[in-house]
Amino acid sequence: MSKNTFHLVSLGCSKNTVDSDSMAQLLLSDGYRAVEDPSKASVLIVNTCGFIGPAKEESYRVLGELAEAKKKNQVLIAAGCLTQRYGVEVAQKVPGIDGILGTRRWMDIVQVVHEARKGKHPEPIYHLPEAPTVGSDEHGALRVSMAGASAYLKIADGCRRPCAFCAIPLIKGTAVSRPIESIIHEARELRDAGVRELILIAQDSTDYGHDLGMKEGLATLLEQLTDAVPDMDWIRIMYSFPGYVTDRLIEVMATRKQLVHYLDIPLQHADPKTLYRMKRPSNMEWVHKTLGKMRNAMSDLAIRTTFIVGYPGETDEEFQALYDFVKETRFDRVGAFQFSFEPGTTSAPLGDPVPAEVKQERYERLMELQQGISLQVNQSYVGKTLDVLVEGYDNGISIGRSYRDAPEIDGLVLVEGQAEVGEIVPVRITGAMAYDLTGVLAGQPSLIKL
Repeated sequence: MSKNTFHLVSLGCSKNTVDSDSMAQLLLSDGYRAVEDPSKASVLIVNTCGFIGPAKEESYRVLGELAEAKKKNQVLIAAGCLTQRYGVEVAQKVPGIDGILGTRRWMDIVQVVHEARKGKHPEPIYHLPEAPTVGSDEHGALRVSMAGASAYLKIADGCRRPCAFCAIPLIKGTAVSRPIESIIHEARELRDAGVRELILIAQDSTDYGHDLGMKEGLATLLEQLTDAVPDMDWIRIMYSFPGYVTDRLIEVMATRKQLVHYLDIPLQHADPKTLYRMKRPSNMEWVHKTLGKMRNAMSDLAIRTTFIVGYPGETDEEFQALYDFVKETRFDRVGAFQFSFEPGTTSAPLGDPVPAEVKQERYERLMELQQGISLQVNQSYVGKTLDVLVEGYDNGISIGRSYRDAPEIDGLVLVEGQAEVGEIVPVRITGAMAYDLTGVLAGQPSLIKL
């Protein structure tokens, strides 16, 4: 086992991936080397997720496995969302943890590692400052996660929304935006490193700049960013909040060619009464109107959304309203979750009265409906040509994504033959499945038929 090696496990969403990648870069800069085999690492790090029950269970399982196999000269650091909220509890549940680091000061990972490695400690080292920080306080670490020719770039962290079911503000703190000049600086570095797709992420991207005194902060950022890196092929926006997709934002998305016509806008439900109990925007007339505006401005717009089924008090009629809305609106992508109560959230007085079997049945009905819609939408692309960012090659098939597909959560385009990884190539679509498309490089005949 080399003295200065680390093994880092990243759990949860892409925002966690960005923090994990940044921690890794800080350790590399301090002379550490990353290793794939945990048994060969002197430092073990798990960047945990604590958003919902199953994510917590996975985090505890991974921590427990590493703690059980930990050798004498290894240290184990638990970082991330789970530790930010349940730091002491995590240490009690998983004996063998040497350091606890939350989300709000992940950039102090080197300091925590050095402390943990100094010698025996009667208790784990706790590093859980309350103040949320992002941006200029991050000591110049590059907050990106590279995947082929794509990179995530965090524009803000935390959230100030009052959603009754969500523990993110308890974990991450309030919304804190990064300065535009810092974002642009990193975008240029990524462009120079060969990145073709920039994925802007935040807990709520449409709230960007509010804490900096900006109005229409996201639209302003996008204008300045596209001016600063006009040769970035794709810029993708993730995690927008209903009610804050403004006319100006729609105009900027429609007129700036680098901005892909894709928007992730988690609506969570479609029945006003359910939304009211969720403390979410409940004006469905606005939703219909705004979706119409977006589709009128961008006829090829791909919309992803997420919904919660089985929220406390959800009646058959309320679920039917959600079902009918999905059927009518025909989203490109839909993710659904069964309600999972999170302690400390303002949904606590509502309890969790919807039986598990009812949640499961509603989930299955909704996803079966969307699967059929997704297939029909995908079939509409057969015969058309889409630009595809190639990310891999396997056994005669190139694997990539179109502008309609965010990495890790959406579908793929499977292309006959070999295309260069990292390039964006035109692909004629020849077949469609519920989630993926098949195609052939434009100008070449197809040898495979679905």
